[in-house]
Amino acid sequence: MIVGTAGHIDHGKTTLVRALTGVDTDRLPEEKARGITIDLGFAYLPLADGRTVGFVDVPGHERFIHNMLAGIGGIDFALLVVAADDGVMPQTREHLAILDLLGVSRGAVVITKADLANAEQLSTLEDEIRALLADTSLAEAEIAAVSAQSGQGLDDLRARLELEAEATRERATSGRFRLPIDRCFTLSGAGTVVTGTVFSGEVREGDQLVIASTGAAARVRSLHAQNRAAEIGVAGQRCAINIAGPQIAKDSIHRGDWLVAATLRKPTDRIDAHIRLLGDEPRPLRSWTPVHLHLGAAHAMARVVPLDVEAIEPGQRALVQLVLEAPIGALHGDRLILRDQSARRTMAGGMVLDPWGPARYRRKPERLAALNAQAETDPVAALKALTELAPQVVDLGLFGVARNLKREALDDIVAEAGVLSLPAPGVEGGPFGFATARFAELETAVVVALKAHHEKNPNSAGLEPSKLRLALPTRVPPAPFSALSTALLKGKKLEADGPWLRLPGHSVRLSPQDERMWAKIEPVLKSARFGPPRVRDFADEYDFTEAQVRDMMRRLSRMAVVWQVAPDHFFMRDAVAEMVRIVEDLATTAADGTFKAAEFRDRIGGGRKVAIQILEFFDRAGLTSLKNERRTIDKVKLERFVGRVGAP
Repeated sequence: MIVGTAGHIDHGKTTLVRALTGVDTDRLPEEKARGITIDLGFAYLPLADGRTVGFVDVPGHERFIHNMLAGIGGIDFALLVVAADDGVMPQTREHLAILDLLGVSRGAVVITKADLANAEQLSTLEDEIRALLADTSLAEAEIAAVSAQSGQGLDDLRARLELEAEATRERATSGRFRLPIDRCFTLSGAGTVVTGTVFSGEVREGDQLVIASTGAAARVRSLHAQNRAAEIGVAGQRCAINIAGPQIAKDSIHRGDWLVAATLRKPTDRIDAHIRLLGDEPRPLRSWTPVHLHLGAAHAMARVVPLDVEAIEPGQRALVQLVLEAPIGALHGDRLILRDQSARRTMAGGMVLDPWGPARYRRKPERLAALNAQAETDPVAALKALTELAPQVVDLGLFGVARNLKREALDDIVAEAGVLSLPAPGVEGGPFGFATARFAELETAVVVALKAHHEKNPNSAGLEPSKLRLALPTRVPPAPFSALSTALLKGKKLEADGPWLRLPGHSVRLSPQDERMWAKIEPVLKSARFGPPRVRDFADEYDFTEAQVRDMMRRLSRMAVVWQVAPDHFFMRDAVAEMVRIVEDLATTAADGTFKAAEFRDRIGGGRKVAIQILEFFDRAGLTSLKNERRTIDKVKLERFVGRVGAP
């Protein structure tokens, strides 16, 4: 169990921790000289059953609230400290507000310096505290009076903490590892050490992790959990982790960084959240108000954009987007605190709903509905709600990262939610989740769109995926549409002909005149392969008009028989596929992955002009890119191109 202190400066938080554990958490020379806590302090209390209670001692001065916030986020139990001789003070109220906004519901209020007050004074103070706790997450907290000087109440408090430790459920270790770094230092003979409270997952010696802000690889050399050398650290424990790596150094790691499993490294500068503005705020919170954002151990400047209201009134809850000046790490469910621009008061707090909010259409009704669905803490309920929102399609990979779900857990959730999981080979993202009814609607829409196209354009082989997607009555983004079309192809609801999609049974036939013309031209195109004649050459050779040849060849192009590589210059599809493989070979065998036009020309034979026309055709298709007279290939487009014998 992790216990965090809270309360006004000089109310005896550090003295209380020392009385309970025997450890003075003030470690900085300035702290000892001034007699106040400036930064986070840590102590441990071994229990009789072998477990250890960890303490995070926080500063009480208003100037050091940012340090308090860096350590309070991962606690299980709060000790709100109020001095008997001073009573409730400003930071008592602010620290309580922070605990309430963070959703800390387990805790106790400790009246310190009880030897300095009589029974009547203690009773009056207890009544004041009870009134203060009302309507907060700690409304039911017990209140205990202690004295570090006389020892009054300390044994009872220790016993209470031991009972709370027994009642503390172990946090789930099923997710991937996340640790917000609140300290980083160098230890002689060991190297770089980072500390923090493990938010999720587990860590072992030898694990490969990353620093989220930089992506620097970090190998776990050794670790301490709850102040003891350990082979494993788990969610809910304070851990000190000795890490090593080529880019790992004390100066490159800062408080607020995250040490995470590589899969979770996805920094964000736009966070959609649900927040509550404190009731004692002097004015509404309006759009683009600058704030200090605290999340985990991180501290960043941000702007607030209310989403479902024009301005947030004091005491009101609302959806917001936080636009950050610099990226931080965040996942769904992370708690956050907002303080005013001058960092003098706490204004609001809440929970992350979508760690990667959109820059556009963030206030549209369908977007707000999606955010309300994401407010579901149960991932099964959230996934069902999201997929049932037309035209919502869920990127299940992103959903799994946002909720820190390993693949097995995600698969179970998808199955329980009754959602179709469809892969999208060759595109970024996915697999994509469709509600069964939504998938059926889209399947019908695709069939209707293709049927209409076939009826209107009987000589067309079909529609390219990009055009078919735009022909649908509802918007489906490109990647989910790729998953949809792949599933329909697999289910034989569609057929692919080169880059075109068509309904099964649809075929295109040439007219008798075109058949006679094609019978003469086809053998020439096949034999010429990489250097076929042009339209005018065929017209002159076979006594056709250029218009007749051109119209037929364009029809054959729509039928996915030939490719129009340049104006009036058509190639057989097999020849184009062979040239694609040549391009692939040139790029993959080159040390730098690039090739020159002359190298391609030499491989296909013929003149430079034709080679350039072919390469420019590949450029337009996105297969190749030209820079400084050298070309690279897009492997994703390459797979589609060769797989379909045509451009994507």
